[in-house]
Amino acid sequence: MRVKGRIWLVLWVVFILVILAWVIRRDTAGYMTASRLDSLRTHRSVLVGQRTDLRHRISRASSREVLIPRAESLGLRESADSEIVILPVPLPERR
Repeated sequence: MRVKGRIWLVLWVVFILVILAWVIRRDTAGYMTASRLDSLRTHRSVLVGQRTDLRHRISRASSREVLIPRAESLGLRESADSEIVILPVPLPERR
């Protein structure tokens, strides 16, 4: 049996439609991936900014300007340069 021209035309149209559907699906997946990547980059930028702020706050909180007044309010004092404090290290117990 010989395939007629109309059947060839229908086969080519179906083939082209399948290829176009595949291209659209691929492009949509690429667009969604790019959108998610952009969202993740934005989120990462926010997190980097928060990390920078926290590091700055830690640095400020551990400075002498902040620690000396807090220590004095607890009744502690700043040691003099000439003071030497020897802290004994306990020896491990022998059995």
